[in-house]
Amino acid sequence: MQAIILAAGMGRRLKELTQNQTKCMVKVNGVTLIDRMLHQLEKKHLSQIVVVVGYEGQKLIDYISTLNIYTPIVFINNPIYDKTNNIYSLFLAREYLKQEDTILLESDLIFEDTVLDTLIQDPRTSLALVDKYQSWMDGTCIKLDENDQIIAFIPGKKFRFEERDSYYKTVNLYKFSRQFAQTCYVPFLEAYSTALGSNEYYEQVLKVVIALDQPEICAKRLNGELWYEIDDIQDLDIAESIFTPDEEEKVALLQGRFGGYWRYPKLLDFCYLVNPYFPPQRMVDEIKASFEKLLTEYPSGMRVNSLLAAKNFDVQPENIVVGNGAAELIKSLMEQLEGRVGFISPTFEEYHNRYDRKKSVTFVPDNPDYAYSVKDITAYFSDKNLSALIVINPDNPSGNYIPKKDMLELVSWCAARKIKLIVDESFIDFAEEENNTLIDQTLLTQNPHLYVIKSISKSYGVPGLRLGILASGDTKTVTLVKQDVAIWNINSFAEFYLQIEEKYKADYHVALGLFRQERARFQSELCKINQLRVIPSQANFIMVELLEGLSPKVLLKKLLIKHNLLIKELMTKTNGRDYIRLAVRNPEDNNVLLEALRKELGEQ
Repeated sequence: MQAIILAAGMGRRLKELTQNQTKCMVKVNGVTLIDRMLHQLEKKHLSQIVVVVGYEGQKLIDYISTLNIYTPIVFINNPIYDKTNNIYSLFLAREYLKQEDTILLESDLIFEDTVLDTLIQDPRTSLALVDKYQSWMDGTCIKLDENDQIIAFIPGKKFRFEERDSYYKTVNLYKFSRQFAQTCYVPFLEAYSTALGSNEYYEQVLKVVIALDQPEICAKRLNGELWYEIDDIQDLDIAESIFTPDEEEKVALLQGRFGGYWRYPKLLDFCYLVNPYFPPQRMVDEIKASFEKLLTEYPSGMRVNSLLAAKNFDVQPENIVVGNGAAELIKSLMEQLEGRVGFISPTFEEYHNRYDRKKSVTFVPDNPDYAYSVKDITAYFSDKNLSALIVINPDNPSGNYIPKKDMLELVSWCAARKIKLIVDESFIDFAEEENNTLIDQTLLTQNPHLYVIKSISKSYGVPGLRLGILASGDTKTVTLVKQDVAIWNINSFAEFYLQIEEKYKADYHVALGLFRQERARFQSELCKINQLRVIPSQANFIMVELLEGLSPKVLLKKLLIKHNLLIKELMTKTNGRDYIRLAVRNPEDNNVLLEALRKELGEQ
């Protein structure tokens, strides 16, 4: 068996990285793509490796000669690489295809060794390696029948997103038997190239081949093996985090992204917090139905969006401001504070990070659950001469919850002392107590020292829209915040969501009920794991203490590397104590995490 690598392309989308070298000489974690690929092929004891070069071809040839590859390497030059596509590169190598069984690869791929193994070890002689389509993939897709026969090639122009669940993406890694190449593929390759020219792709030939009554090639489905195709700098960035051999670095790189995990194959994110039961499909479909309009037209300005938010939260427009996520509003509001500001820790750090630490006063509950009440807050801050106090309810990461009647006492306590009270209610809808919000027109009007912030992303399960609101009876400050943020601070999709959200109130109520049931079940199952101590939570996450000296960092690494699960470790937030935070997802996902925890903690 031999290998043929197509490496003639220019890699224009990688811009300056391929200005003076071919794409396969780009480094991932310090190792070039071609270096990694050739050494992976070297382990398979092939008869030879054929490399079709073109752009910066001599530079690539010279570089490969330094890699100490003992398998014989043959180079073929594509002199018109800038005028042709890969069908011509393979056409130039057609005689080699006919000589023996071949592994065909494109040089911009990175994959783990098991990807090659699964292709080579399959007893079927001619295979196209494919993977279930995911949203990060680009290029040709195919449809399969239950016997792995390819029944259709789906080029980009004919891709139908409503059928994406039935699609598989070609990995651009193939196994061709000599007989298949001799009697089928190469004759069609020659005919196709002659008839349609050299500016095509070799997959077009496969499309012709599968139209035969008995095609000799079928698909090989991957089952979780990792691979990535590198076309641009974002692909390169993601590939570095997926394929770094340093486990500590992999954890750091993934944590440092702060989201965007939909681009990572099969990663389950238990770190970032959303509502797994909302929005309902009908609401999603309504947004989809207006997609073209929302994409191509400007959103409204702040005044209109304040009207929409006022309608949804039953307050006056002058008492509410919409933000590009709660984070935008937090930044703006905190910049307007002066004097000593009180914080509770551990908590969501965005408020504290936006204020001068020298003027901050922090209360840390003296108990292992980090639980606290209004009495605890007032007792600690009574002599601290505060100008403002920040309370997140339920708190993050502890899940500590203060009932509404107690929060009203805190509102009165702050009023008597002329303390501005900033309450973050991003998780309050998940609490067992209903009708517990402080976003109430009468309450806000009577207490202009009260400011309530709420993240729409976390409660309503739409983090991609980046929505948050700030409500207060202090109309002067609300106006200042409106002037501080951009006039078009939210996009048309977010505005449309606010426009239709009220129609789905009943669905939201049902979603919260389902969520509370699943949180109780998930929490109960966690309690059965002996090495965990579960802190009861009223939010959409659960804080857990690891017992018996277990390290949160070690557990995080094991879950990520071995199980593709991302959790939040809290050692920095808890002064080195062994706590983690687990988002509550749907039952299927939660069960995956529970099984992984039992396995890693030796209880299975």
